[in-house]
Amino acid sequence: MSEPFLRRYTELPALIHMLRTRQITLLDPQTWDDRNDSHYLSLYKQKKSLKTVLALCFTACSETYHHWRVFAHGTSGVCIRLNRPAVLKALRTHGSIRTGKVKYLTLKQIRDRHLTVRELPFLKRAAFEPEEEYRVIFESATTANPTRNVSLPLSAIHRITLSPWLHPALSPDVKKIIKSIPGCSGLEVVRSTLIGNTEWKNLGDSAA
Repeated sequence: MSEPFLRRYTELPALIHMLRTRQITLLDPQTWDDRNDSHYLSLYKQKKSLKTVLALCFTACSETYHHWRVFAHGTSGVCIRLNRPAVLKALRTHGSIRTGKVKYLTLKQIRDRHLTVRELPFLKRAAFEPEEEYRVIFESATTANPTRNVSLPLSAIHRITLSPWLHPALSPDVKKIIKSIPGCSGLEVVRSTLIGNTEWKNLGDSAA
């Protein structure tokens, strides 16, 4: 079952931008790795005669190695855990924004159905299903925008998790920098122990 949170895996510069501006930023999906995915968004833009289609992706599942490795790999990676109702409330103040869970289909399944233009931005191949993606789409038929910012209160942030590849000796200073941003002193900032957890190791040591 999905948690009452949405997670955004990104990098430290994007986190700092979010905290300083109190905004989340939707970007052009044409740079995405999954060319099938970006193609469907291009088709959506074309078929609806839109000048802008931007997107932002979250995951509805708990922490996984896959998400760190693919979306936030390296020492500057971060995971922002957000309160789902607060995020959706902020997004729904914009009539030009759509949100929803991504639906995952096999080639056989997609062959056997009649696709509608409306569902194109929320379809991906079944191999990506473990991502449990929750997607945000901004569209405009009148203006061409390279980005779109949406206001988001700091209270929507439940926790910030630093990269499991960040050296433990560097973690305290990174936490201090984040908490030094105006309004952020009370944020919970932790370092992921996904790939190096002391308790997990100790439990293995106790095997007899």
